[in-house]
Amino acid sequence: MEAETQFFRDTWAEINLDHLTDNIKNIKRHIASDEMKMFAVVKANAYGHGDLQVAEAALEAGVHGLAVAFLDEAVSLRKGGIEAPILVLGASRAQDVNLASDYNVSLTAFDLDWLKEASKHLKPDARLKLHIKCDTGMGRIGIRSADELKKIESYIHSISQFEMEGIFTHYATADELDDTYLERQLGKFNEMLAVLDERPEYVHSSNSAAVLRKPDTHFNAVRVGIAMYGLTPSQEMKEVLPVPLKEVFSLYSRLIHTKEIKAGDKISYGATYEASENEWIGTIPIGYADGWIRKLQGQEVIVDGKRSPIVGRICMDQCMISLPLPLKTGEKVTLIGRDGNEAVTIDEIAGKLETINYEIPCIISARVPRIYIRDGKPVKVTNKLLSSG
Repeated sequence: MEAETQFFRDTWAEINLDHLTDNIKNIKRHIASDEMKMFAVVKANAYGHGDLQVAEAALEAGVHGLAVAFLDEAVSLRKGGIEAPILVLGASRAQDVNLASDYNVSLTAFDLDWLKEASKHLKPDARLKLHIKCDTGMGRIGIRSADELKKIESYIHSISQFEMEGIFTHYATADELDDTYLERQLGKFNEMLAVLDERPEYVHSSNSAAVLRKPDTHFNAVRVGIAMYGLTPSQEMKEVLPVPLKEVFSLYSRLIHTKEIKAGDKISYGATYEASENEWIGTIPIGYADGWIRKLQGQEVIVDGKRSPIVGRICMDQCMISLPLPLKTGEKVTLIGRDGNEAVTIDEIAGKLETINYEIPCIISARVPRIYIRDGKPVKVTNKLLSSG
């Protein structure tokens, strides 16, 4: 594969942009509204997939805009050539509002004091687009009452450089099948919307789970994150998933060394693994510095179409696997993804780590190169250790 010549180690992730496109189109069909504005959530380097590459593919697939967590992420996308609307969902420093104005980035307004401080920093010719965040029960940032909302709306209208572009909330339990708490949050959000003199351009509350499950939460804009990457928002939602989703992220390595060990031989730090009989051991160049953490000892990978366990403690840069048969160096190893009839899913890795699937692609570090697949072929490689490309 020609793209592999742009990095110099035998471990890489593949980001299937065809799957990303299919997921977005399937979600848009499920929404079934040409008027609905979809914001693709590309925060945290697009959940570890690569922010610029995912943003470009998502916009090409028909999303309206992008959402990130921090202003730094938004500026990076603008510098990468993205011109679509970008919303910063988290808190930004009040003294940085001119930067947001210069890059035409929308910020979240979550507190009257923040707005007052921001107004002191704005240049006379600045124009700052704002989305008001309502805390209806998530408990992070946001205003908590209709009275607060009225004061903030009034203050925004009193500052000529401010533009009230949107209003939103976030659901704490949308990925649970019990809708009691979600309905309480939705009711509170509707009560707050009712006191506005005029609704802004964007009203949004739905994350991926709510987009897929609760059409009454859609309003006129939605935010799609985890589902766009082909992952179900929760395990219990798998039973009611209304659209097919394809995982976008895969992780591979290659055997860099193989050897036969004898019964009684031990493997890796602490000598925690001892061979009970003669067996073949393969070494692959990935370890906890790559996000393939020590708790994955015992996790199975796929080599030569067969599942093989990681044996011994995972090292910083390498780990060892028990091979099903003698194999040569250079053999491909699938850590996440499909090989023949076998597959290791992100959900399987999350289960081994006792966490959620969101976390897995996010923790695979930047030193693991990403290869982007389009029309079944590699189109681009990013290796943040070598360049920003």
